[in-house]
Parts: sequence; C-alpha cells; structure tokens
Amino acid sequence: MNTININLPKYGVTERKKQELDNLTQQVLEAQGTVEQLEAIVSSLTTKSEKLQANLATAEENKTQALNNKDLSDEVVENLVSLKGESTTVFNDTVEAESKIKEVAKEINQVIEKLIFSAEVINKLGNLVIRKKAINPLISDELVTMVTTAGADANNAVSLTLLALQSVFTAQATTKESEAAAALELLQATKLYEFAVGSDTGESIKSDLPITEKTSIKGLLEQAYEFSKKMYHEALLANKDTLKQLNSAKRELETAQVKLNSLQSALAAANAAALAS
Repeated sequence: MNTININLPKYGVTERKKQELDNLTQQVLEAQGTVEQLEAIVSSLTTKSEKLQANLATAEENKTQALNNKDLSDEVVENLVSLKGESTTVFNDTVEAESKIKEVAKEINQVIEKLIFSAEVINKLGNLVIRKKAINPLISDELVTMVTTAGADANNAVSLTLLALQSVFTAQATTKESEAAAALELLQATKLYEFAVGSDTGESIKSDLPITEKTSIKGLLEQAYEFSKKMYHEALLANKDTLKQLNSAKRELETAQVKLNSLQSALAAANAAALAS
C-alpha cells in the first residue's frame, strides 16, 4: 500500500510534465509556422516593393521626359506663331505692293496717252511752222528751233515713259511671283501651325482630316504628359501602400520571432527540467 501511495503522485507529475512539454512543443510548432508564413509574406512584399520602386523610377523618368517634350513643343509653337505672323505680314505687304504697282501702271498709262497726244500736237505744230517758214521768211528761226526741240522733247518723254511703264510691268511680274511665293509660304506656315497646334475652327486648310487641338502635336504631347503624371501618381501610391504593408509584416514577423524564441527557450528549459527530475 505504501508503494502504491508513493508511485501515484510520481505518475501524476510525469504525465503533467509530459502534457506541458507537448503543449509547449505544439506552441513552438505553431509559432514556427507563423514565422515561416510571415517570412514568406515579407519576402513576397520585398520583391513586390523592389519591382514597384523600379516602376516608380521608370514612371518618374517618363514624366520628366514627357514634360521636356511638352516644354519643347511650347517653344516650337512660339516659333510657329512668329513664323505664321511674319508670313502673313509678308503676304499682305506683297499684295499691297502689287496693288500699288497696278495703280502706278494705270497712272503711267494715262500719262503716256496724254504725252502721245501732246507729242502729236507738237509735231503737227512743228511741221506747220516749218511749212509756214518756207512761205513766210519773217517767221523767226528761233520759233522753228523751239518747236522742233519741243517735238523732240515730247518724243523723248514718250520713250522714257514707255521705258518706265515697261519697268512697272517687270516689277508687277516680279511682285506677282513674290505674291505667289508669299502665299505658298503662308499656306505652309499655316498648315504647319495647324499640325502643331490645331485649327481654331477644327477645319484644316485643304485637309480631309481636320486637326483639332487634341489631335495636334501639342495636344498629344500635353495628353502624354498628363498620362505620365497619372501613371507616376499611381506608381507612387502603389509603392507607398506596399511599403506600408511590408513594414507592418516586418513588425509582425519580429513579434512572431520574439514569441518563437521565447517558446523555444521555455521548451528547452522544460526539457532540461524533465531530464533532471
């Protein structure tokens, strides 16, 4: 009976220690599982964060390049506005010059008609004076000379005026060529401006496909810049969110590792105590 009474408590203590060891072992296994799971999460989030950081860097480069392209297009547009304005001025000045030359040609033609009429009258008068001189010697030689000189001067005036008219016609032809060249330059400058900026009316000059502000080079580059800003913003948010998740997972992993170390230490101490008893 005494032997039985002594063994029963010892049996109870052994079973309790075994149960404690089993519980600690189970807790260690569960903690190890939690640590491994969190390590996998941290590893996955680290890889994801690295990729997102690379994407963010690329998005920032794209945004910078898009901004540079936009700024460059603004400079080009300023130059095109200047070119279009200068071409318009040249064309208008050429048209005005051609109109003035027409007026000059018209006036010179009227002068020539009057000069020819005057020359004919003077020549007829000269011939009359010369005939009268032959009949009447009393007519002074000075009068004959004056009439003859006047006729010659009138004929010279007609010749000089004809030369002037010819020069006007030559200038008019040159001005027409200049006007055509200026018109072509203005057309090209306008189309280039529309291609870069778009037509104010939405209808390009002699084009089947109107270039609007949105479909112009400037519009497309502005849209590309806005899109690059949006992509950068989204990449930045995704990167921040992933970093937040990663930091949270790291904190959870550190807590789980501390708990695992604590349980492992407790298990080791319990095993040592069980072996010593």
